[in-house]
Order: sequence, then C-alpha cells, then structure tokens
Amino acid sequence: MAHFNHERVEPTLPHGDWEEVLTNNLQFTLAEGRFLEQMRHAVAPELPSADLGTDEFLEWFEALQVTGAGQQHDLFNWLAEQADMDAMRWFLTQEAAGEAGFDDLLAFTQVRLPSQAKLECARNFWDEMGHGKLGAMHAEMLDKMVRDLGLAPCIDTTVWESLALSNTMLGLAISRRYTYQSLGALGVIELTAPGRVKKVAAGMTRLGLAPRSRAYFDVHATLDVFHARTWLQQVIRPLIDADPQLARSIAEGALMRLACGSDCFDRYAEELTQSFERDDDPMPSSVPKPQSANC
Repeated sequence: MAHFNHERVEPTLPHGDWEEVLTNNLQFTLAEGRFLEQMRHAVAPELPSADLGTDEFLEWFEALQVTGAGQQHDLFNWLAEQADMDAMRWFLTQEAAGEAGFDDLLAFTQVRLPSQAKLECARNFWDEMGHGKLGAMHAEMLDKMVRDLGLAPCIDTTVWESLALSNTMLGLAISRRYTYQSLGALGVIELTAPGRVKKVAAGMTRLGLAPRSRAYFDVHATLDVFHARTWLQQVIRPLIDADPQLARSIAEGALMRLACGSDCFDRYAEELTQSFERDDDPMPSSVPKPQSANC
C-alpha cells in the first residue's frame, strides 16, 4: 500500500497503459477503503456522545492531548533524556519514511470546503510553505535534517506501523467520503504534536545536533500550538455549528490518527527496548541500521 500511495501522488505524464494502471489500482483502493472502515469500527467505542453541543465537543477534542491514545508516551522522555545518536537516527529515519506531507494532506482535504474552513487550511498551508521562502518550507526543513544526518528513509526498511499511519492520513485526505475524518486527523496532529516534537528537539540538542538539523522539530514545537487553537475555532467550530452531524466524522478521524500514532510509539519502543534497559548499548542488534539503498 505504501508503494501504491507513493506512485499514486507522484506527478507523471500521459501514457498508453493508463487503463491497465487504473484497473490494477482498483485492488489497492478497495483494500484502502476496507482498512479505513475497519479503523472507523475500531474507534467507535471511544466516540463522544452525539448529544454534545459545539462547545462541549471542542472541550472533548481538546482533551485528547491528555486522554488520547499514545499521549505522554515514555518513548519521548527517553528520546529527550537518554537516547544515543544511533537510536535517535533510527527513530528519525522511521519518522521521515512515514511522513505523509502535511502540506499535501491539507491541499487534498481543502477541496470544496466552506470558505471559513478553506481559509484556515490556506493559512496553515502558507505556514507549511515557509511564507514563500524555500529554506523555511517545512518539507525542506525535514529534507535538510535527512541530508545532514545521512539518513536513508525507505519504505522497505520502515516498520509497518509507520507506513500504516502515512497510508491512513493519505487515504483520508484523498477520498472525499472521508473529508471530515481528515479534518479531524489533521486537527489532532496540530493539537498533540508540540509536546512530542519538543522532546525530540531536546534530545537532538542534547546530542549536539545543529539548529539547522533540528529546525523542523523546533518550528513545530511552537507553531502547532497556534495552529491547534485556530483549527478548533476556524475549522471545527463553524463546520459543526452548520451541521452537528459532522462531529462524529471529525471525532473518528482524530481517534484514528491517535490510534495509528500510538501503535507507532509502541513499536518504536519495542524495537529500542534494549536501549531503554541498557544505556551503554547504543543500538539493539535487532534494529536495522539505516540503509543506503535507493528506494
């Protein structure tokens, strides 16, 4: 699925076998739909009451930064305080390989949204674009980190939980039937990311990495706090005020994203268990070193 999604969004030229390609893609889009429906079913017991008013729903949503799956995970305290360079590089490689591209997710999701929600998506997108400066683009900051640290993110050497997270986010954003789930998922990223990325940045600072290499995390540790607040008030509030039935879909997307993130954190911690237990062991033998293969 990750390979399919990579090819799915890659710009290309017209080609003669387009009908065969579309026919072959059907199996992947069906598998994606079934996977997303299974996730919706899995998070159903965690959904808030349908009787909540807008203010109450926003309170429930904001509380996810404390109550949501994967929050306050010990992995991030360990990264901040104990992880050595090899462990940090492995973690960052996994994260880079599973990055779906927040700017692209915004672009897919905002299509035909009501004006106020579309405007907030546009403001957020402009921040992702570094306000028109190449070096300030968030994707470019991530690429700089990858280059500076000599990382080689690759689908085939990435744990499946990280790929599942990326596949989920792209599936929600591209399919119009999951537009509101995508808005919930994007909003909960903004809400919950600052605490985690702040600790990652602290660990990178402790290890002596240059500000340029950790800029991606430094920026999101502060900017996403503002983004979360405006997302709640400029996207979620007006949508639910206009149609209270949208609350369920928005909540589903938030819970789906949190569940995927929690699975990732647990898997990362499992892979790095030996480092948790033995600070003098820089990298568990079971954890693959970043590969240099072209993926």
